[in-house]
Amino acid sequence: MPTYEYECTRCGYVFEAFQKINSPPRKRCPKCHGKVKRLISGGCGLIFKGSGFYITDYKKKPQKEEKKKEGKKESLSPTTENKNNT
Repeated sequence: MPTYEYECTRCGYVFEAFQKINSPPRKRCPKCHGKVKRLISGGCGLIFKGSGFYITDYKKKPQKEEKKKEGKKESLSPTTENKNNT
């Protein structure tokens, strides 16, 4: 859930509200009950939790499968050339 920042138009009090995206915006100041406007904020930085992401985390395809795929591609190319010539 994002954190929205509001400012009271009457007393100038600035506060944050932790709300759902589809929740309606706040309308009243918690201090003086005046009208508030939602401020545009810069957001927050990206936070990674855990040990991190490394190149070794991704499983490599076995070489046998890669060779089979390459062989299939080569065998298909002559047939497509024949169709184009006729």
